[in-house]
Amino acid sequence: MKTIFITGASSGIGRTTVKHFAARGWNVVATMRTPEQETELNRLTNVLVLRLDVEKNDTIQTALEEAIQRFGTIDVLLNNAGYGTMGLIEVATDEQIRRQFEVNVFGLINMTKAMLPHFRSNQEGMLINISSMGGKVTFPTMSLYHSTKFAVEGFSESVSFELASQNIKVKLIEPGAINTDFGGRSMEFFFNDALTDYKSFTTTFLSKLGEMEKDPAYASPPELVAETIYQAATDGTSQFRYIVGEDAKMLINMKANTDEEEYLHNITQHFS
Repeated sequence: MKTIFITGASSGIGRTTVKHFAARGWNVVATMRTPEQETELNRLTNVLVLRLDVEKNDTIQTALEEAIQRFGTIDVLLNNAGYGTMGLIEVATDEQIRRQFEVNVFGLINMTKAMLPHFRSNQEGMLINISSMGGKVTFPTMSLYHSTKFAVEGFSESVSFELASQNIKVKLIEPGAINTDFGGRSMEFFFNDALTDYKSFTTTFLSKLGEMEKDPAYASPPELVAETIYQAATDGTSQFRYIVGEDAKMLINMKANTDEEEYLHNITQHFS
């Protein structure tokens, strides 16, 4: 039986992926900040629920030690923990800016560094990082989130070269809009009505976004992401990027195949 270690498993893509792999006979280490609140995943066969906060290195080390003690070998690390921010950059505090990077970038890197000695000792392993279509294309008011996902893209691509020398594969998942609570519990908003210069812009943008979210086809189910992660972990190929969702495929392809000026104009027109 193979083992996958998943961060951010309490909700959304992470939670769905735990169930997906467990149902297919894998051992699963489901990590989260508050495992004491978990009442479902810890009842699944071959699922170990552990406390891990990617902002706290001591919890990373402790969780890894407990996971290895339980299952012996970890075959795949899924760096899934993360959250989004939306708002005016002029309003964002230093704390909000730094925490967005602490979780989405530095937490991912620290988790990776902690796992690599185990992978190297086994002379094999797989690192799967959850990016986003937001690591390839951008939308208004999400500059911090996009910055972190662009960083994850660059980190993953670059580190794949050195890790290949240790027989460690790196794969990147790029979901579009997914039907989870990401826009609720996993999203922090910072708008400020006092900045009246932005009022027209933000009012129009939020109205357009609301219209998009009402479309039944707006978001893909999280099971589609879980199945894509499973494919990445088991297909035996050297494929690096996996795009999930028709919206992500359309936008990423549009950016790749459109003049940059025209692409930016299209995004502007869509939200204005």
